[in-house]
Amino acid sequence: MNTSTLTAVHRLSQPFLDGLAEGKLRYQICKHCRSAQSLSRQACLKCGEDKLEWLDASGTGDVIAVTIISRAPSDSFRALVPYALALVRLDQGPRIMGHIDKEARVGDRVAFSVFQHDGRPLAKFHALNKSE
Repeated sequence: MNTSTLTAVHRLSQPFLDGLAEGKLRYQICKHCRSAQSLSRQACLKCGEDKLEWLDASGTGDVIAVTIISRAPSDSFRALVPYALALVRLDQGPRIMGHIDKEARVGDRVAFSVFQHDGRPLAKFHALNKSE
């Protein structure tokens, strides 16, 4: 990716990153068809409209996939290895990937939190008690 592409990607995802810094999990929704978007988008995946807005998610959802990372993608993550990542379908519909306890299983109900790593906030999910 060239510098202008990276700048555009960063600008598009800035509300999501700002939310993490505030301890909030944000997602986009189409103002036209109300479809939730799983990633930062310039246009709705369902109807193609470019009128998207950012909303704060409740932070709860269901685990739909889990993987254990045994090899760090960069030096800054080497201290965390092995660690688990989960794909979570939020109650509002979009999917997001975040860190999770290694004991997590597909189908677990989880809640969002933030942890700091290498000077930046990252999404983390933890299992809810069956009574929550």
